[in-house]
Amino acid sequence: MATQKKLNRRTKIKYRIRKRVFGTAERPRLTVFRSNKAIYAQVINDLDGRTMVSASSTSKELAEKKMTKTQTAKEVGKLLASKAVEAGIDKVVFDRNGYLYHGRVKSLAEGAREGGLNF
Repeated sequence: MATQKKLNRRTKIKYRIRKRVFGTAERPRLTVFRSNKAIYAQVINDLDGRTMVSASSTSKELAEKKMTKTQTAKEVGKLLASKAVEAGIDKVVFDRNGYLYHGRVKSLAEGAREGGLNF
């Protein structure tokens, strides 16, 4: 019961954010999904409806390393930023996907900024 309430709350917040946040080809949307074990990030062009770049903590580069979840999230942000800069993307719109800007989500955002993304 409590988990369903929490999920419904996050979904409401998510849709409230998505009303305003929209990714274009010039400024795509960087979205975050976090599970209990992993964190995933994608850079999405909403006009075409396609993912341009993605990174996750389950990728081969990061899976072997022993780090805390917050440190892993920062590394995922840096990895995503390096892939995005390689693809010619330097400006994005951040979509926290209904999660609080705290902990792993904040860490991922800081890692992406350190990697060269502007938002």
